[in-house]
Amino acid sequence: MSVTPSPFRLHRRLLLGAALATPALHAGRAQTQGEVIVRTPGGSYDDVMRRFVYDPFTAETGIRVTVVAATAAKLIAMFRANNVELDLIDTGDAQLLTLERLGALAPIAYDRWRWSKPEDITRQVRNPHRVGNFIYASVLAYNTETFRGDNHPKSWADFWDAGKFAGPRMLADMASGSANLEFALLADGVPRDQLYPLDVDRALRVMTRIRPQIRRFWDTGALAAQMLSDREVVLGSIWNGRLQTVIDSNAPLAYTWNEHMIQVQSLGIFKDARNVEGAQRLADFMLQPQIQAQYAKALVFGPTNERAFESYTPEEAARTPGGENSRRTGFYQDVAWWHENRDRVSRTWSRWLLR
Repeated sequence: MSVTPSPFRLHRRLLLGAALATPALHAGRAQTQGEVIVRTPGGSYDDVMRRFVYDPFTAETGIRVTVVAATAAKLIAMFRANNVELDLIDTGDAQLLTLERLGALAPIAYDRWRWSKPEDITRQVRNPHRVGNFIYASVLAYNTETFRGDNHPKSWADFWDAGKFAGPRMLADMASGSANLEFALLADGVPRDQLYPLDVDRALRVMTRIRPQIRRFWDTGALAAQMLSDREVVLGSIWNGRLQTVIDSNAPLAYTWNEHMIQVQSLGIFKDARNVEGAQRLADFMLQPQIQAQYAKALVFGPTNERAFESYTPEEAARTPGGENSRRTGFYQDVAWWHENRDRVSRTWSRWLLR
């Protein structure tokens, strides 16, 4: 029985054939041509990255960038089946850590960077097999018509105070990546620097107290933004980028930076990728300060290259995750703890939801 090759394999074979047919006189140029296939979050993110990263990279190197959608489960399945059909992975740091522990990722070639300097990358996100390409945050958002002036929740303890700050609420579900156990522990008086290892049982006891006021546990950023926009809820946790888009559309919403959770989107490269070298070059190109500042500002995320902040105004820096203000009032999510405990927490969370 004949098997039709996938479009990725056909395309790669055509490119390889073209390279082999190129006269030796043009070998130098042939080395700069080809394609890097990138896993991305999709949507408007791709439009921003195409404008500020992918097209400029192609103009600089001759390497075309193709974006595809792929879940974490699909990425793992690709690796286990020895059928890797993409090169660079742009996804949450926790998902990349899972792939790293499976032995799926190539080392980041920091020693060969020519556009970026490794020492300029924030230390917390510079790892041997993955490197952060932007910072985002989970923040406490509220409706400014419900909570007017200075009479709004300023901490997770306030969020849990349904008597003083009444109204329907939302929090993240495990399906979003992780449940907001950290916020429950903060509400119960645990200091930010003593959250990990998370006391899951304690966190769920605290969750039980607020559960009657929770309209829904959201599983996507789009749902969280919609619930706030439609006033289905008047306060809750949400990713800052999703929230800022709604605020910029004149929705009566605001948020506090106090006790926000800093999270990381990272780059990783499949060790069995067809174009490891091209993926390494794209990662290097993407993280240079002037490039990163452009896409981070457009997406309302924070840069991981410290020098990118040189092009920020004080107002821009003040609302940027990972910046000075953010580090003073927030905390980094411990993705290693979540990796090691996700299955246990998922089972416990599922049982708690059924009570």
